[in-house]
Formats: sequence, structure tokens, C-alpha cells
Amino acid sequence: MRDNGPVNHADQETQARHEGGPSPESRGSRLYPRVTSFRSRRGSLTDAQQGAWDRLWPTIGADVSDDRLDAAEWFGRDAPLILEIGSGTGTATAAMAKAEPHVNLLAVEVYRPGIAQLLQQIEREDIRNIRILRGDAVDVLENMLPPASLTGVRVFFPDPWPKARHHKRRLLQPATFALIADRLKERGVLHVATDHAEYAEAIAEAGNAEPRLTTLDWESPMTHERPVTKFEGKARDVGRGVTELIWGRIAS
Repeated sequence: MRDNGPVNHADQETQARHEGGPSPESRGSRLYPRVTSFRSRRGSLTDAQQGAWDRLWPTIGADVSDDRLDAAEWFGRDAPLILEIGSGTGTATAAMAKAEPHVNLLAVEVYRPGIAQLLQQIEREDIRNIRILRGDAVDVLENMLPPASLTGVRVFFPDPWPKARHHKRRLLQPATFALIADRLKERGVLHVATDHAEYAEAIAEAGNAEPRLTTLDWESPMTHERPVTKFEGKARDVGRGVTELIWGRIAS
């Protein structure tokens, strides 16, 4: 994963990317095996990163588990909860958290050095409204978050797995849209961004087919302004456009 924009999806830091899980009704018990679709990468921490990890991780970080998350207790307040799937090195995560001090931002990532960079920025800039989970975001949605608990979900630049035989590994498939819709509150928002044209079409088709999601036609409870990371900037430099897709959760 990377700053929050894997435009060079084959060689940048891994983003939390997973193929779709089972339906919300089967939470905690998979109907079929799921191939984990994030690319795990080893990476050692610098001394400074390790220091930030040692100081902050016990308080604001945790590994993904099967235990239900009490977000209000962890953040120390009851506030709108936004889930970011794939925070990378956290450049956009930190910027959006600072722009929205009134929300609780839960970032999910698998790449330890990327998390460590985010921890450094949190410490350096005294950002209080971010908590981090390390592991599979689908497990977070299935096991750790109850229905109607999220004000928003952000998925920026998920791995497109461009080869047809790898499409099953893509995160944003119908089953995942159903799971996200179940976890969103009424009038909650799903914001997706991708620089891969074919994947954008597939995402749009799957999202539009989810009956509990609709084109957003009310004031969003969260910002849609994304900071442009260096990776997204490189994509724009070579003429690769970014598609933004935004849905709102309607009443059941």
C-alpha cells in the first residue's frame, strides 16, 4: 500500500485488498473460502519508525480479530465513524483526519512500514482522531463492526488485479458491496477512487446493482476532498485519469 494511491499497483507498498466476502447475514462464518487479495510485503522499520510504533501502537493500534470493536471506548468519545480500507503510508489519512476533527477515523492496513509512517505523522502533528487496525479489512467488516455502525467508508485505489484470472481477488465485488451497505448507517456514504478504467467500470456496475446504495443526492456527512498523493500525481502526469464513485445508503 502507499500514500493512499496505488497507481503503480505492481510495485508500490501493498494496500489492504481483498476479494468480496460472504453476505452480511453470514457474518463470522464464510460461505466459501476467500483468497486474500492484498499483496503482503516484508519491510523492516527504521529506528525512528520503531520508536513511534513502540510509543503509539499499544494505544491507537491493534491487530484485526474476531472481537467486536467498541469504537466509542477506543476513541474515547462517541462520534461519526469512518472506515478507510487501505491507508498505505497515511498521507491522505492524516490530512482527512485533520480536516474532519469531529469524526473518528478507523484506518485498516496490512503493510507495517506504511503504518509506522502514519504513526510518525500522528505523533508529529498530534492527530487525535485516528485509530489503526492491521489486517484484512473484510474481517473487520464481517466480525468487528456491527450493522449500521459506519457513517462512511473510503476505498482509495484498491488493487485492480488487471489480469482476468485474478479478478476474483478484487476487493470491490457484489458481496463486498452488500457487506459495506449493511455496515453503513442510513444516509452513510461509500467513496471509491480508482485510476484503472476497466476496474472503475466493474466497480460502478457492482455498486449500482446493490439495492441499498444509490447515487448520493443529499449532503454528505463526510468530506470527499482527497489530497493528491505523489503516486496519484505520477499517474496524472502520464495521462491516467482518476474515477471517483460515491454512493449513499438508503433506508432498508
